[in-house]
Amino acid sequence: MDERDHPLERDDLDPDPVRQLERWLDEARAAGIELAEAAALATAKPDGSPSARMVLVKDVGDDGLSFYSGYDSRKGLELAENPRAALLLYWHKLGRQVRAEGPVERLSGEESDAYFGSRPLGSRLSAAVSPQSQVVESREELERAAEELGASAGEDVPRPERWGGYRLRPHEWEFWQHRLDRLHDRFRYRRGDEGWIIERLAP
Repeated sequence: MDERDHPLERDDLDPDPVRQLERWLDEARAAGIELAEAAALATAKPDGSPSARMVLVKDVGDDGLSFYSGYDSRKGLELAENPRAALLLYWHKLGRQVRAEGPVERLSGEESDAYFGSRPLGSRLSAAVSPQSQVVESREELERAAEELGASAGEDVPRPERWGGYRLRPHEWEFWQHRLDRLHDRFRYRRGDEGWIIERLAP
């Protein structure tokens, strides 16, 4: 028996995909899944060359899904040239995944400052000194830069201008539930003239 085999029917879904994601996130955390907010973020260059990496979804709301990064990182540069992306959350224990696709915009400086200030000191120091995705000589070079900044700035580490938040505003969602024999339950939300249209997809 596969404990992940649970039916997902149209009537089980909230009419609002944000509320549905919040429900599944709550259930993932209740199941003891660590970092339930971890997601694969896919971006692409203008020529279509893709790349993907894991990020943490730090806010889920009616205006979209937020995450943070260096603006000069590979994903930051790709989003500057091609501001569209996809996020995928996967919880193997529950046999569930959620996909969201749409345009991406930068968060305001105030929003990025607020989140940056909430991070542990070590994380703020690392973000401040790391030229994300760039070639560096050694780890020691980064550690030395973080130590020097910590000595000079103390607890008051300013957010570097090259670092901040992004918001993905989904125009399409998919909620996927594992079923036996690969006949998985899949439902897509897409925007219509009067709200979200929910459709079952073949596995």
